[in-house]
Amino acid sequence: MEAIMNSQNSVIRPTQEDDGFDTIGSTSTNVEDGFTMAAVGDLLYARPVTKGYYPGLSDVLKTFQGADVTFGNLETNILDFQSKGCPQAEYGGAYCISSPELGADLKAMGFNMLSRANNHTLDWGVEGMRETSRALEQNGIVHAGAGETLAQAGAPRFLETPRGRVAMVSFATTFMPMARACDPAGEAPGRPGLNSLRLTKSIEVPREMLESLRRIKHALPGYRSATETSDRVVLEEVIYRAGDKVGYNFEPQPRDIVDILRNVRQGKQMSDFCIATNHGHEPGEWCQEPLEYEQSFARRLIDAGADAYIVHGPHILRGIEIYKGRPIFYSLGNFFCQDLRTPAGADMFDLFGKDPRINTDAEVTIDHLANGFPTAEGRLGPQSGAIFYESVVAISRFEHNQLAELRLYPIELRRSQRFANRGVPRLAPTPQARAILERLQKLSMPFGTQIEIENEFGVVRLKPL
Repeated sequence: MEAIMNSQNSVIRPTQEDDGFDTIGSTSTNVEDGFTMAAVGDLLYARPVTKGYYPGLSDVLKTFQGADVTFGNLETNILDFQSKGCPQAEYGGAYCISSPELGADLKAMGFNMLSRANNHTLDWGVEGMRETSRALEQNGIVHAGAGETLAQAGAPRFLETPRGRVAMVSFATTFMPMARACDPAGEAPGRPGLNSLRLTKSIEVPREMLESLRRIKHALPGYRSATETSDRVVLEEVIYRAGDKVGYNFEPQPRDIVDILRNVRQGKQMSDFCIATNHGHEPGEWCQEPLEYEQSFARRLIDAGADAYIVHGPHILRGIEIYKGRPIFYSLGNFFCQDLRTPAGADMFDLFGKDPRINTDAEVTIDHLANGFPTAEGRLGPQSGAIFYESVVAISRFEHNQLAELRLYPIELRRSQRFANRGVPRLAPTPQARAILERLQKLSMPFGTQIEIENEFGVVRLKPL
């Protein structure tokens, strides 16, 4: 079989599946050798950085050079709040907002594909969501995961590159209920919002604990037994199930799974390479392992046509798996963690007992991060640990339509700097870089992934299948 050229003079290598010809409905990968994807995690990103004084940032951005795709999760809204949008009564834990200049700043850094589905998508309402879309589109940045209806939010979006056309499907398991997009039904119009993967949460407890909960429920006024079984008690809308030990369980909504797999399949049918990406905090930001369902779901995404599955949301690193020559990142942590967000919104002042006539936005944000518990470094709170300010830039290079090499560049986000300057990445110094990579090695071992440490970066090399 001979290689043929496409209209961009890129080599198209035939596979056994299509025998040199395009097959309608094919979900095979079809990129030119050397195709490279740079991927990072959450962009908790409040103000432009490329023109600021952040020594070492340029070294991080150099790792993006030569990448066909540079991906991150935009966990903020880009808008001029004085003319558009307002802080919503239901928000994702903080009012994530960024200045209008961020679109150009993202482009200057090299980002060309961003996921949008996350718990902050509608912090500033539908107007904030729309303004963010405009800012990205004005700067030629492809984004997915938010739209005017569920069909639009869930649809794959496409990036043209010299080595192949790239699709992306973005969804979230962590989101505010009113942020979930929906399609029209009869005369009712659709609802703007994000593409969701709904999870049913339950708490597993030993049977004797379940019986104690059952007695509590029976003693409450208005007791009803309709939701009870011998292995299940629903108490104040919380589901408890009998298990061997105390823990959390999450079950994905089958309809949402079907929709996401269909969108991934469609994305791959219309592209040469497909990224699937999820924003999820579950079971909590304290947990360094993915949920039980997630490995099987990740593999189903790859089987449906995804060439990479990227998770963000826990704000810490989780392990890496290589499945059928494709990378699965169970969490890439934070790439930005700029905690200083302004304006904060009246509801946050109320939540932390602050008065906007007396207190500042920074003081509200500090209390939000601290949860009321001061630490040695100041009031930084439950996400103040070093692991929330440590991550990697993941550079995946593909040969013969399979992952050939994965390079992992450790970064740290200036945790020790003052509040106004913290959260911008730089390459981690040698001792810290090794510690980050050794932690990632351990987290990836259960998936059979071997990360070698060479100098100050990690590498996974694969032999052709």
